[in-house]
Amino acid sequence: MLIALLVTGPACLTAVYAAPQSIRPGMAWGSGSAALVLSIAVALATRGILVSRGLRAVIKQQNADAEAERAVAAHFADVIVPILVERLRSGASAQTALAAVPTVANSTHQRVLHSLANEVHRGEGMRAAAMAACANAAGRVQALATSMAADLREMEHRYSDEEVLGDLLHLDHRTAQTGRLADSIAVLTGARTGRRWAKPIVMESILRGAMGRISGYQRIRLHSSCELAVAGHAAEGVMHALAELMDNAANFSPPTSEVHVYVEEASAGVIVTVEDGGLVMGEVALERAQQAVSSESLDLTNLSGTRLGLAVVGRLAHKHNLSVSFRPSAHGGTGVLLRIPQTLITRPARETESPAPAQVRESSAGTGPRPAAAPAAAPSAPSALSAPSAASGPSGPRPSEPVARSGDTASLSSREPRGAGELPKRRRTVQTPVNETAGQDGGDLSSGNTGTEPSPEHASVAESGPSGLPKRRRGQTLAAAQQRNASSQSGSAAEAARTAAQSGSRFGAFRRAVQGSSSAQEQKPDDDASSVSPSTSSSRPEDNTE
Repeated sequence: MLIALLVTGPACLTAVYAAPQSIRPGMAWGSGSAALVLSIAVALATRGILVSRGLRAVIKQQNADAEAERAVAAHFADVIVPILVERLRSGASAQTALAAVPTVANSTHQRVLHSLANEVHRGEGMRAAAMAACANAAGRVQALATSMAADLREMEHRYSDEEVLGDLLHLDHRTAQTGRLADSIAVLTGARTGRRWAKPIVMESILRGAMGRISGYQRIRLHSSCELAVAGHAAEGVMHALAELMDNAANFSPPTSEVHVYVEEASAGVIVTVEDGGLVMGEVALERAQQAVSSESLDLTNLSGTRLGLAVVGRLAHKHNLSVSFRPSAHGGTGVLLRIPQTLITRPARETESPAPAQVRESSAGTGPRPAAAPAAAPSAPSALSAPSAASGPSGPRPSEPVARSGDTASLSSREPRGAGELPKRRRTVQTPVNETAGQDGGDLSSGNTGTEPSPEHASVAESGPSGLPKRRRGQTLAAAQQRNASSQSGSAAEAARTAAQSGSRFGAFRRAVQGSSSAQEQKPDDDASSVSPSTSSSRPEDNTE
């Protein structure tokens, strides 16, 4: 303002001095007022400029402070909080997790961290307790299912009435499905599932065991000639995953359609393809399904109460390094490819049986060769307890197939120990009526046939000689041979009159005969008698492999 006065003052005086005498007073007042107003305006403008500069500096400082606070908040939210939550979810306590995170200078952030740590720790404790309770419940259901299956198997061996046996087989199948559901819950909760087999399990047993765990097993058609086996520690997981895929294919396809299962050997492992004839999944559904089977971490909040299969398959695939993919099926529905890696695949070794010393002496003594024993069944051949292969006919497996167990997989032609000059003897089972029924209805079981007629090679040796007279078998009396011959002839004459309703009775007699022969084989481990293919199981595969 002073500068303005110093500039405008001389200008006003000069103007007044130059003006005429008559107008000098008015000129003086006007120029003075103008100078004063100009000075005030200049002063105000200068003050405004200075104030604006100060405000800009303050705003700039505030912006810098706000940016620093945002950086601190971002570091707090993006770094410190995730570290704290990860520590808490890994099982650390709240104090231990707080001590592991970087120090926070902001007191507000410190209070937030303490509150968050306490709440997350409490939530993780509740979650762990709930998961442990579910795992405990699943384990108890598994134990009850296993115990019930054992009781049902014992009752199946005890009763021979066809109606009772049919009901027991139905209950056994339902028990196998209950066990699979308990195994699924155990998989989702991270508990131990199933048993670990000591020996590799052949693919045929894996597939049929998976079939026996689903309700629509009659619609499954197997197309397998694979002779490979799955390692024992992963056999239960692979079987469970295949059961879930088969169950999904059967549930999401028309009730009259069939589900086809193909097994293919590849350089990367074994590829099992499950194809159904249902609706084709869209791109969104395929992407969701692929994410469910390939995600490493399982979020139980995204699961529905009725669709747990793909989540279970994903957990099992991550555990055993399986690969699952989806594609459109040639049958009009959806195809699922399950690849078992080479690390889990093995080829079962075939044991070469050498003749016992007694047999060598027997042949050298001129007794003649024994009748040809039934060859050991290939791993991919149907079981002796199975109906015709599911891939060969529309009828599918009988209800008795998925409920057979691995405890009945012993050889049917075991014999008792014998001396150096004695003939081989067949071990007499404890239950005499069982053997009689097996001889009448099942024919010669040691031949490996599932029908009621004995095989030709055994019929010519065991029933009659070249002269037409009855010829006894080794280790049996002539009366027993005649009785067996008469029973076989009467059974052949009544074969045409038998109906499908009697299959349960024949199957029960067959199973009891298998049980008796199994105990005989355990007491004679060095016997060279041939064995039939092991039976398939609805919930357990065979322990023995070829």
